Amino acid sequence: MIELIKNLLGFGPKINMKELMASGALVIDVRTPAEYKDGHVKGAINLPLQTLGNNLNKLKKDQVIITCCRSGSRSGMAKRMLKANGFEQVHNGGAWTSLKA
Repeated sequence: MIELIKNLLGFGPKINMKELMASGALVIDVRTPAEYKDGHVKGAINLPLQTLGNNLNKLKKDQVIITCCRSGSRSGMAKRMLKANGFEQVHNGGAWTSLKA
């Protein structure tokens, strides 16, 4: 029970996003197309948060997914939406610039 609470509060094991990406995780950038055009993670797909719900059928529920945006707020909402729809392995990558390096 304590481990569950730690994970829910973000004190769980640290996820290595670079390792997940190197292993083939799908990076979904949930910013607007204009924001995405100004720069994005190589290989990321652009599914703006407001359209994500209509595009769930384009994603595989068993795939490892990393969401990202400008600051981490929209990607957090996207993660919650995906998890609520049965996607198991979803991680909030936060700001796209932190994944790019």
